[in-house]
Amino acid sequence: MRKTESQPAVAAPATVETSGSRPANERGLALLLAALAMLGPFSVDTYLPAFPSIQASLQTTAIEVQQTLTAYMFSFAVMILWHGALSDAFGRRNIILGSLAVFCVASLGCAAVHSIEYLWAFRILQGVSAGAGVVIGRAIIRDLYSGAPAARLLSLVTMIFSVAPAIAPILGGWIVKIRDWRAIFLFLFLYTVLLIWFCYKRLPETLPVDKRQIFSPQALWSSYRRVFGSPLFHLKAGTVAFNFAGLFLYVAAAPAFITEHLGLGPDQFGWQFVPTVAGIFLGAFTVNRLAGSITVPRQVILGFCFLIGSGLFNVAYHAFFPPALPWSVAPLFFYAFGMSVVAPGVTLLVLDLFPDIRGLIASCQSFTQTMLAALVAGVIAPFLSHSVLWLAAGQLVAVVIALCLWLGGRSYRQAQIQRELNAWETVPVE
Repeated sequence: MRKTESQPAVAAPATVETSGSRPANERGLALLLAALAMLGPFSVDTYLPAFPSIQASLQTTAIEVQQTLTAYMFSFAVMILWHGALSDAFGRRNIILGSLAVFCVASLGCAAVHSIEYLWAFRILQGVSAGAGVVIGRAIIRDLYSGAPAARLLSLVTMIFSVAPAIAPILGGWIVKIRDWRAIFLFLFLYTVLLIWFCYKRLPETLPVDKRQIFSPQALWSSYRRVFGSPLFHLKAGTVAFNFAGLFLYVAAAPAFITEHLGLGPDQFGWQFVPTVAGIFLGAFTVNRLAGSITVPRQVILGFCFLIGSGLFNVAYHAFFPPALPWSVAPLFFYAFGMSVVAPGVTLLVLDLFPDIRGLIASCQSFTQTMLAALVAGVIAPFLSHSVLWLAAGQLVAVVIALCLWLGGRSYRQAQIQRELNAWETVPVE
C-alpha cells in the first residue's frame, strides 16, 4: 500500500527491479536520475557560449538568439505540467523513454537549421521533452522512500546533478572553438541516445498498474484544481521557485556578465559556473549529512542565512566597486549553497501535500519554477544585465520574496492546525 502522510517514514528497500535482469541499487538509481536531470542544464548552459556564433551564422540579432532560450523555457514550463500527470496514468518509465526519443529528434533538428525561426521551433520541441526526467525523477524517489532516506537520496541526486551546470558552458565553449555551434546539439543528441539505452536497461517502474490514476479531462481538472487551489502549494513551491530565479538570473545573463562586464572569453564561463556548482554540490552534501538530525524548518532557515548574506554582500560590493574577479562571482557560491540547503526539504514538503498524485504535484512545482525562470530569461535578465549592481539587486529581491513566502507558509500552516484543533474541540462528546 502507498505510504501516506500519517504513516511512519520507513525507507523502502534499497534495491528495486528493472525491466532487465540486473537490479538498480540506491546509488545506481541516483546516478541515473541525476543523468536524466542533467538534460535540462545541458540544454540551456551548453549553448550559451555559442550565442555570438549562432547570431553570425544565422544572420540574426542578439535578441532573437536570446529568444531561443525563452522559447525553450516557456515550452519546458508548459509541458512540465503534463509529465507528472502522464506518468501517474501510464507509468514513470514509459513517459521518460518517450520524452527522450522526442528530444533526440529535436536535437538533430537544431543542428540542421538554417534560420532562426526553425531554431525557435526545434528549441520548443526540446523544451517540450526535456523536463520529464527531472519531474518524474522526484516522483520516483518519493514512490520508493520517505522521510530522511528520501531527503538523502534527493540530495545525492542533486550532488551528482550539480556537475552539469559547471561543465556544460565550459564544454560548450570548447566545442564552439574546436568545431561550431551545431556540434553542441549533436553532442546533446548523442548524450540522449545513451540515456535512452541506460533507461531501457536500468530504470525501474516504481508505480504499479493498480496505483495509477485515470487519465481523463475530468480527473485531471480536479487534480489541478486541488493543487493550484492550495495556498500552501503556492507558498512552498514559490519558496523554491524564487530562490532558483535569483540564481537563474545570472545564468540567463551569463553572456553579458562574463564577456561584457568581466571581459572574459567564451571559453572562460567556468569563472561563473564553477563557483555556482561548487555551492550547489556542497549544499546538497550538507543536506545529505544533516538529514534526520535537524528539522526541515531549521534546515531551511540555515539556508536562508547564506542566501540573504550573499545577496547583501553582492549588492554592497557592486554599489561601491566595479565588477572584478573573484569578488563578483564569490557571492554566487554562497547563494547556490544556501539554495541547495533550502530546496530538498521544501520540495519534499510540497510532494507530501497530495500523496496520491505525487507525479502531478511534481509537475506543478516544476511548472511554477520554470515559468518564473522563463520570465527571468525573457524579460528580467535582458532588463538588468546592463549593470552588475542591478543583477545583484534583482537576486536579492528574489530571495527576499522567497523568504517571505516560506514564513507565510509557516504561519498559514500553524493557523490551519489551530483551526482544526478548534473545530475538534467544538465537536460534542456523546
